[in-house]
Amino acid sequence: MKIKQLSIILFFFLFSFLQLTAQEFKLGKVSVAELEEKKHPKDTAAVAAILYKKGTSYFDYNEINGFVLTTEVETRIKIYKKEGYDFANQTIGYSISGNSKESVQISDANTFNLVGGKVEKTKLKSDGIFDEPVSKFYGRKKISLPNVKEGSVIEFKYTVRAPFVSWMRDWRFQYSIPVNKSEFSTAIPEYYMYNVMQKGYLFPNKTVETKSKTIVSTTKERSEGRVTQTSFSTDKTDYFETKTTYTIEDLPAIKDESFVNNIDNYTSILSFELSAVKWPNTPVKSFSSDWNSVVKTIYDYDDFGPELNKTGYFEDDLKKLLTGITAPDEIILTVLNYVKSTVKWDGNSSYGCDVGVRKAYKEKTGNSADINLMLTAMLRNAGLTANPVLVSTRSNGIALFPNRTAFNYVIAAVETPNGIILLDATSKYSSPNILPFRALNWQGRLIRKDGTSEAIDLMPKKASNDNVFINYEIDAEGKVNGKVRRQCTDYNAMSYRNEVDGVKEDVYLEKLENENNKIEISDYSRTNEKEILLPTIESYSFKGDNLTEVIGGKIYINPMLFYTKTENSFKQEVREYPVDFGFPFVDKFNITIKIPEGFAVETLPAPAVLAMEDNLGTFKFNIAQNENSLQLSILHQINEAIVSVEKYEMLKEYYQKMIAKETEKIVLKRI
Repeated sequence: MKIKQLSIILFFFLFSFLQLTAQEFKLGKVSVAELEEKKHPKDTAAVAAILYKKGTSYFDYNEINGFVLTTEVETRIKIYKKEGYDFANQTIGYSISGNSKESVQISDANTFNLVGGKVEKTKLKSDGIFDEPVSKFYGRKKISLPNVKEGSVIEFKYTVRAPFVSWMRDWRFQYSIPVNKSEFSTAIPEYYMYNVMQKGYLFPNKTVETKSKTIVSTTKERSEGRVTQTSFSTDKTDYFETKTTYTIEDLPAIKDESFVNNIDNYTSILSFELSAVKWPNTPVKSFSSDWNSVVKTIYDYDDFGPELNKTGYFEDDLKKLLTGITAPDEIILTVLNYVKSTVKWDGNSSYGCDVGVRKAYKEKTGNSADINLMLTAMLRNAGLTANPVLVSTRSNGIALFPNRTAFNYVIAAVETPNGIILLDATSKYSSPNILPFRALNWQGRLIRKDGTSEAIDLMPKKASNDNVFINYEIDAEGKVNGKVRRQCTDYNAMSYRNEVDGVKEDVYLEKLENENNKIEISDYSRTNEKEILLPTIESYSFKGDNLTEVIGGKIYINPMLFYTKTENSFKQEVREYPVDFGFPFVDKFNITIKIPEGFAVETLPAPAVLAMEDNLGTFKFNIAQNENSLQLSILHQINEAIVSVEKYEMLKEYYQKMIAKETEKIVLKRI
């Protein structure tokens, strides 16, 4: 009898447990257990976690608008630490196309706290909702949930209705915090075909089901005659709808690593783009099945191809500008500098013009397309073979699949007998083949007038130099006086110019002093700050009281002073993403050290040479004594802009050995 009772108890316990684990999350049903949880069970360092996120995109039909795409998303987030408060601030972007735009509605947005053992709910009020226009193509709605504390659980739901169906909203499975469960479903009528593109290394489970649906439409007819009569008829159209559900659980936080161009490239994300439309009894209309289809569609947009054909607004000015200039290189540089100085970039990235090239030229401001399509048109007008190149900026991710949303930027290219020259007039410090860093993102897509296209490698092959000359002397107390001369080329020079642009000299010098062991700088000068084809040169004298250690009458010094690398950027045991330096580079140091009177060298670092396989990089360290002076020569060279994961261990070991050598000290003793 007792055995039977025990079996019944176990059955009900198991049944209750299965019900509990199988139950779906519902907005508003926050449990005491969720609020009491102090840390994430699988990631104790997490500042917050997404307990669940559920979304669905589906199509509704009405006789006025036809099919309308609706996306509903509901999310529950647990806040563990103060550092997780930022997750109470959420942003939902929306697209704008002409007079149409996506509508965003916020609902069921609440904060839950445990107060006196009971669940307390605080609703989001209207003053916590903000609508922010960004450009004529894009806006965003922001919410800031109230009364957030350590231990809070927040929830919110939003609905987006789109009058256009060209693409669905991306679905992100992974975030910088753990995700316990994420589910997304699409319900798509048979008339629409979408390309589904997935990024990342974690793949969701997928289920597909098809069901029949019906569109009911009503038509009205009026009869003519003495008495007008109105009659109504109802038509029914049957079609199939395919529902696809993507589900994944226990996703770890996506961890950013050093030298990653955009972590989203490796994050688990689904993207959807309309590839074809097939209405009954009509031919299939394709949009983006391959890159040629994509670029043809983009070229035909009113704010792209037609803008390239407008020339009347600049022709007279350009003719005067190029009088007497015939060499192609001179024409390219002259036109590039003219556009840079004439039209200012407004900070918005797009391959479609915002105000249009004519208005941008007149008002002297425009987005990336206004400026660089104008540049392309001028170069063509000057007799050069110039074409636009579609680009995905680093912040937008890598363009992996043929689709129109893969790109968000455009630059210009000139085809010459010596190769293609890439140009971007949005940055005042760019030059031929020296693009803004945001545009250095793997490959772009060049579009020619005839509709053909080809992939263009955007990554630099030429090394950018950073040459540092240091001459300093040490006194008997270990104080250092010296001079620095630093010369930078290409991307290093552009980076330096951007760093000092618009910054007052005293503010810049204070920062430089603080970053370099609190040195004191004097006799500061700058050369070629604006001459973008020449190397930048920075010179100054310095004094430092904290650059050496004096112990037991001996002086210990890092010979590279404040240029010494002390920490390896590559610490991960296993690297998941390529190392993206942006461009190849060569760092050189030539250092002369004067030994103080009454001292002699006790210890010198030994010379060293490190060379990685496949000519990936080289490190050379040489030091020699000449009477009371030391001569030090150091070279650190990386020959590839992007280093594959397979070479990570080699790169990590290289940096470890380089830093170990750079941090070896010179020891001076009294004589």
